[in-house]
Parts: sequence; C-alpha cells; structure tokens
Amino acid sequence: MGPYLALGQCATVFDPHLNRYVIHYTPGADTALLDFKTAILTHNIAGTALAAWYVFFVAGNLLSRNSIHYHIQFKGLIGRLFRQVKYYMSGMFRGEPHPFPAEDENKFNPLQQLTYLSVMAGLIPPLILTGLVLLFPLLLTEWTGIPNAIVWVAITHTTFAFLSSLFIVMHIYIASTGHTVWSNYRSMLNGWHTEPD
Repeated sequence: MGPYLALGQCATVFDPHLNRYVIHYTPGADTALLDFKTAILTHNIAGTALAAWYVFFVAGNLLSRNSIHYHIQFKGLIGRLFRQVKYYMSGMFRGEPHPFPAEDENKFNPLQQLTYLSVMAGLIPPLILTGLVLLFPLLLTEWTGIPNAIVWVAITHTTFAFLSSLFIVMHIYIASTGHTVWSNYRSMLNGWHTEPD
C-alpha cells in the first residue's frame, strides 16, 4: 500500500496547492501558469481525487495492519517528543543515531506519529469537506439560509489549505534529512526503509 499511497498523495496534493495560487492571486494576469478557468477545473479534479484518495487511505488503514503506526502511546509521550525534537534540532547535524529508528512495528517516530495523525484526522477532513461544499456554493445558501455562508466556508478552506502547505514544506525538508538526501524519498516510493551500513 505504501508506494501507491505516496504516489496518490503526490498527485492529489501538489496540483491543488499549485493551482490555488493561480486561483487566489493571478485571476486574469498574463503571468499565470494557467488561465483561471483551467486552474479552477484542475483544482476541482485534484481536490475530488484527494477526497477519493482519503477514502482509500482510511479504508486501507481500517482493513490492514498499517493502522498500528498511528496508535499513540501517551505514557512518556512528552519525553519522546523532546528527544525527537532535540535530534532534529541538533543531533542529526552531529551524526548522532536516530532516537527512534524505523522498524516493522513502528515506522514513525513519536513526532511523525503525532503529526501524521493530526494531519490525517484533523486537517485533511475539513479541507475536503469545505472543498466539497465549495463545489456547490448555491446549495449551501439554500440549506443554511445564510447569504454569505460561502465566504466563511471559503476562508476555512483557505486556512486549512495554508496549514497543509506548511505541513508539505516541513515534510519535504524533514524527508531530505535521511542518511542521504534521497533515501527517505526512495523509501516512500518503494515501501522499504534502509539504514546506512
């Protein structure tokens, strides 16, 4: 499931983020990568694909053992988080061993585990739900009777999209800190984590 999940994430995450800048900041501008209508269309298609990918992710985790990687052990969590943050802030630059190396039964360190669970349970669902509502803006006004409800949904959607952008930037950086710049990316695609000899 790992490599397909990683490729699905890449395909459905980057397009909405790239097109978001066209949609929000360059309508009608001659310098835009895409015209506004094409940006909206590809953003909507990629957003719908993200929603489908999320259903696949949830089902895959419910039906497989992969969900064990998201079970947080709260006892001693603060101490483990501090050890991981200390490693990211200084230990990895000094060549210290990783405090929580990836294993078959525990592929995420405590900070990854908490972050991924927060993103997958707290960030992606509202992003998808607000995006789906924005696909049918007139229905929202009919259902709620509030004329400007769509504005608040759009602000919420944009806020969650911005937060997901921050996550992506941090994820790309942290992933580049493996034993080689490309080793963690390779393991995301082929599903095998390798340690240096």
